[in-house]
Parts: sequence; structure tokens; C-alpha cells
Amino acid sequence: MFTGIVEELGKVKSISYGSKSIKLIINCNKVIEGTRVGDSIAVNGVCLTVTDMGNEFFIADVMPETLRKTSLNDLAVSSFVNLERALKLSDRLGGHLVSGHIDGTGIISEKEEEDNAAWYSIKADEEILKYIILKGSVAIDGTSLTVAYVDDGIFKVSLIPHTREVTILGTKKAGDTVNIEVDQIAKYVEKLTLFNNKDQDNKSRLSMDFLRDNGFL
Repeated sequence: MFTGIVEELGKVKSISYGSKSIKLIINCNKVIEGTRVGDSIAVNGVCLTVTDMGNEFFIADVMPETLRKTSLNDLAVSSFVNLERALKLSDRLGGHLVSGHIDGTGIISEKEEEDNAAWYSIKADEEILKYIILKGSVAIDGTSLTVAYVDDGIFKVSLIPHTREVTILGTKKAGDTVNIEVDQIAKYVEKLTLFNNKDQDNKSRLSMDFLRDNGFL
């Protein structure tokens, strides 16, 4: 479990390719402090297991399913990546609860500057957008952000200068792919509100009216 507060920018030292998998060696400093083999580190929001480590680097295997569902396949040697160690129960929860299990990817369709902020419009599939709500939380490449706009095709987030300086999002541009993890609470609510009877074909009855009638809005 993570918070979406990026601790460090790491740099890909090497990539070893299998037939459908890769092995990453990532240079870093802070996130290997107190880390042991078997611990989890989020790489661009993707929870990976540390399989080996040394002075200023760690190694992680990326299996085929992870490559299919995330943007890690786009990494190259010298790419910078967002890094965060798994959450301790005693830590401050500065962002929101992030599992490191990516729901899918999106495409930055537009990037606009407004005074000290930068607006990112992100195009995503309906299967992702249905879980995203105005003022809700979303993790983009492992960075906890607040949704500032959403419709049936895109959602928007606004980044302060600090976030752009300490994460890879500051270097992202229109056309780039990003990892998206929606707020997992939304998925649990949907699951719990499924009809169980067969004549409803197990379709969700989750709607804005349902949420309003039950005190969620």
C-alpha cells in the first residue's frame, strides 16, 4: 500500500528483456534506505517487488501482464521514474490510499499553463472514467492528485510547481501515456451494490441517484 506521495526520482540503469517480460535495474538513493529484498516499491505507480539491491540501485522483475496493463513497456535506459516505498502504518497519509495495482493507461491530450499551475487533460477509457469523480482522488504515474474536471471522454488535474519539479509529470507532454489507478473505494462500492439475482444480469445499480439517496453525496 502506498500514498501517492513520490519520494524520489529514480533513473533506469538497465533493462533486460525476456520474451514477454523485463528486468529493471533502477538507480536511486532514498527509497533503498531501510528496504530489504522482498519489499515493495512503486515505480511510476506500479507496485514492484525488490528482488535484489546494492549501493544506489535495486532490481525488479516486470511480468507480461504488468507490461500489458501499464506504461512500463515504454521505459528506456536513462528514463526517470517516480519512486515510493510501501507505506508504514505510522506514516502520515499525505495523499490517498494507493494499491500500486494499475487500472489502465491514459493519454495526455492537452497540457495548459495557468499562472503557477499546469492543467493536464487525460483521455481514458470508459472503464476508468466511470470511477473518477469531481474532487475525488486519482493516482497518475503513482502521484496522488485531485480530479478538477471530468466528463465522458477525459478528466483533468491541475499541478502545482512542486509536483512538477519532484515527479516525472513535469516532463510529460501531450501524447504521452500515463498509468492510472482510480480510488479503490469506488470499486468496492460498485461491487457491493451489484444485484445478485440473475434477471438483472449482474449489472451495477450504482448511480448518482443511488449515491445521493444513500448519503454519499
